[in-house]
Amino acid sequence: MDIINPALEDYLLAHASPADDILRDLVEETHQLEPGTTMQISHDEGELLTMLVRLTQASFAVEIGVFTGYSSICIARGLREDGRLLACDVSEEWTSVARRYWDRAGLTDRVDLRIAPAEETLRALPTEQAVDFAFIDADKTGYPTYYEELVPRMRQGGLIVLDNVLRGGRVVDPSAQDAADRAIRQINDTITADSRVQSVMLPMRDGVTLARKR
Repeated sequence: MDIINPALEDYLLAHASPADDILRDLVEETHQLEPGTTMQISHDEGELLTMLVRLTQASFAVEIGVFTGYSSICIARGLREDGRLLACDVSEEWTSVARRYWDRAGLTDRVDLRIAPAEETLRALPTEQAVDFAFIDADKTGYPTYYEELVPRMRQGGLIVLDNVLRGGRVVDPSAQDAADRAIRQINDTITADSRVQSVMLPMRDGVTLARKR
């Protein structure tokens, strides 16, 4: 299912603030990797992340799913001057690329990378409401757990962003019943019914949900 008409993709990208050399080089290097073309967010989604972080005036952000660091750069650039990004991933291989680009972007001191299951990293955080912004873009079966660990730790007005919530249209395909499809349907329904947040699902790329803590 094409959520966006393919003929409009170049137009959309051309009408977002342009990527700088660092992001362009990271895209080029990532696309030489496998599965680089499917796991990296698009440039317009990256610009959205930066804008949302700035609008929430975030000082402490959490990212679940780093890959090669494109979204990390976009989030870290939007943080306040004293801001910190807790970046969660399980791959030393992919995040070794991210580390090089964080350094090149002058963001190394803003990013705290944790190589461990994200569930463990989140549960080790204090339960106080201190997280301003969170981005979930990792294993889809983990989304329900990540969301439930994050919501109590979000400050009032804090924002959780979830990627790939349409699963290429499989969320409305009754025959799509693998574990990831079921998990995304579950989290989509959970967020809609959750009185703790105000939410909206955007038909951007593969679907993006914004859930704001009440």
